[in-house]
Amino acid sequence: MTQSFISIEGISKRFPAAGGGATTVFEDLWLPMERGAFTCIIGHSGCGKTTVLNVLAGLDRPSEGVVIVDNQAIEGPSLDRAVIFQSHALLPWLTVMGNVAYAVSSRWRRWSRVEVEEHARKFIALVGLSGAERKRPAELSGGMKQRVGIARALSIEPKILLMDEPFSALDALTRGTLQDEVRRICRETGQTVLMITHDVDEAIYLADRIVLMTNGPQAVMAEIVENPLPVDRARNDVHKHPLYYAVRNHVVDFLVTRSRSFSDADKAALNRRAVPVVRPGAPEPVVLGGDTLTPSWPGSRVKEA
Repeated sequence: MTQSFISIEGISKRFPAAGGGATTVFEDLWLPMERGAFTCIIGHSGCGKTTVLNVLAGLDRPSEGVVIVDNQAIEGPSLDRAVIFQSHALLPWLTVMGNVAYAVSSRWRRWSRVEVEEHARKFIALVGLSGAERKRPAELSGGMKQRVGIARALSIEPKILLMDEPFSALDALTRGTLQDEVRRICRETGQTVLMITHDVDEAIYLADRIVLMTNGPQAVMAEIVENPLPVDRARNDVHKHPLYYAVRNHVVDFLVTRSRSFSDADKAALNRRAVPVVRPGAPEPVVLGGDTLTPSWPGSRVKEA
């Protein structure tokens, strides 16, 4: 059995359908993630990407299966898991310091106000907002608001940082700047990250692994792309790497063609407990494979094969 920091084990999600029955959004998903890894999930709208993230956040429950984090089954929300949403979700009546300090005081309830603000100030500085501590959200630009959201999430020192398209509403320049900041912070802190995105270039720049999901309903994880670019990559050099276009073309081809043509027979033939791990490169992708995952939690509703 493969031991992982995060283990998604056979999760499915179904919703009641009009006229009776149920609609299966995704089915029998298995995914291991290592501590400190940056993983992106990419796929078309409706495949259940955000639902997967919500299950990890404890904001939703799977219809089947279980998610294990650091040897503990997820049963609900926890301060061990921080979420950065598409919108900043700040409390408008609180200042930058107030928004970040609120999260810190929720995590460490016995700390004094001085301790809370001292800790919050470190993360405000980390996202480049020193000097803006007393400003309220209405006084901030969209990019600054999202920086506050990032500082708030990181300030509780979570085991996992969950990001649901956090840069999608920003202009290109601000988006690039924040991507750089998040990449730097996560590398410096060794943060474990799961991110949802529609942006192929964003996934290639940020992620160690890119999980490709087929179209919904009844979506599955079809493939895991292992990013062959150097870990210490710089934005201006990414597109110059000899394997950049191999990775990009592989992911785009999946989104444009293969995800749409992934048949029921293809899904039936897929070993979902050992999703193919692929490293794109010339002339053909190399399938690396992996150990077959087995349920690791006594309370799991997933049956062993």
